[in-house]
Amino acid sequence: MPIEPLLPLFHRLNREHFEGRLAALADPPLQLRWSDGRMTRTAGLYRRGPQLCEIVLSRPLLGPLPAEATLSTLCHEMIHAWIDRVQGSREVHGPQFRTCMARINAGQAQFQVSLRHRYPLPAALAGWLAHCPSCGQTQAYRRRRQGLACRRCCERHNQGRWDARYALNFSRSEQASVG
Repeated sequence: MPIEPLLPLFHRLNREHFEGRLAALADPPLQLRWSDGRMTRTAGLYRRGPQLCEIVLSRPLLGPLPAEATLSTLCHEMIHAWIDRVQGSREVHGPQFRTCMARINAGQAQFQVSLRHRYPLPAALAGWLAHCPSCGQTQAYRRRRQGLACRRCCERHNQGRWDARYALNFSRSEQASVG
């Protein structure tokens, strides 16, 4: 699937959900771009510094997925920009973010904005598989990570706190052993 130009999508979402205010930001203006191919661990990001304010979407992760994934990720990052630049707040996924996300999700049915995505990692990047000993869920990882536990099991059985009973067991993925 070809990569869609982001500017028309941005302007549409800006009109529909952000009162057109994100396009009018200045000092610095909000920039938008696809990653250069190296952004492989996250679908998108919003960052702001003294001279820079930008939304970057991952070409490797979103390129092979349906257009709804791009819309959802772009809108997620636009919410971050809205809260930071228009609302003047520094929260990440706090109450303002969740309220805005719920309003957008309730107002349209083309895509759903979420706090975290579960987009598949490109096969070449998934060198490790993590297995939860409790629920059996498997997740691909680029690197072996120490001290990780199954989020779903920790939330379900331990009020969201880390618990050694749900520590992930890592094994090499088949793609890593073939290459």
